[in-house]
Amino acid sequence: MDKTRPIIWMIDSLGPGGAEQLMPTILKNLQQAGFNIRVCALQIRAGNPIASELQRLGLPVDLIPIRNLRQPLNLIHILRYLRLHRPQLLHTQLEFADILGTLAAKILGIPSVSTVHTLDVFPEKKSAWGRMKLRWFLLGRFCDRVIAVSEKTRRHYLQSGGLPPDKIMTLYNGIDILRFKNMDATQTAKLRKELQLPLSSRIIMTVAVLREPKGVQFMIRALPAILEQCPDVHYLIVGDGVHRAALSDLVDGLAIKNHVTFAGHRTDIPDLLACCDIFVLPTLKDALPTVLIEALAAEKPIIASDVGGVPEIIESGVDGLLVEPGNPSKLVEACLQLLKDHGVRSQLVRAGSETLRKRFSIDLQIEHLSRVYEELTSHAT
Repeated sequence: MDKTRPIIWMIDSLGPGGAEQLMPTILKNLQQAGFNIRVCALQIRAGNPIASELQRLGLPVDLIPIRNLRQPLNLIHILRYLRLHRPQLLHTQLEFADILGTLAAKILGIPSVSTVHTLDVFPEKKSAWGRMKLRWFLLGRFCDRVIAVSEKTRRHYLQSGGLPPDKIMTLYNGIDILRFKNMDATQTAKLRKELQLPLSSRIIMTVAVLREPKGVQFMIRALPAILEQCPDVHYLIVGDGVHRAALSDLVDGLAIKNHVTFAGHRTDIPDLLACCDIFVLPTLKDALPTVLIEALAAEKPIIASDVGGVPEIIESGVDGLLVEPGNPSKLVEACLQLLKDHGVRSQLVRAGSETLRKRFSIDLQIEHLSRVYEELTSHAT
């Protein structure tokens, strides 16, 4: 590989979404492995907070504003950008980057990789349906390698997207496990005070972008029944999004405001996980929710919905509890089981630590990603 030429990571935005939040850890480790990384975002969402995290790592971050796919000049702007920086490889993430970046890379003869993070379903809008079909076509025909974040996602792109089996591989997201270990008890107490969490309460926590498919509304509906038997429970919701107002109204309507805290968007997830007793992800669909891997690293007992790629992280009854999605009574049952049984909590945490070590280390991810980069760039030269 020519380490003087960059590998460009192109993504739709650097907002607070899951794919974006993975980038600082992955790119920091790719840097340390000797790769020259440059980042290009195509839109601004929520102020692109991840951009400043990347810049703190010393990574150059560029913006090519793309409002929609119908403007022909968009492709010209990206072609100019790639000609200027002469990357040895382009790694795209999400819809606009996959469509425009993959096409531009093919035109210029640049090897390209895409990571697919979501289980796309056919949308109601015709324009969105057309974009999805176009994305699948371009990834299948022109992208050199497609990385699926879970086996469920890989099978989805094979069956629904029609991608060739030899082009798409599964590579689990890894995390920097050490970030979640040996947390400072003083800092944890300070954070609980800052968030006004009752010192004597047991904290159930969810981290998610607040959209309806994340299912937080079902955990809120489960809370009154949990409080009947465990009145010391407090629910900490970390994240923000379009569904926040509706969730807040639901909390008010159930008269449980004193037992729920909305913390908003946060970047100190390891510290927050140290504050909690049980982690719950009531999502209705998810390709591979990295926050569950983070909860494993923080050694927290986990309850999650049995959907998407979640069973590839959590084996129910072994290293967490899986419940039927959208069912508050099942969440009540699982929460009460963990709140009342210290032995079960300890057993799940021990098994979760072993799962984490074997399958979700950032070192494993970087090792496999490096191999893909080396293979594609050696073919190109």
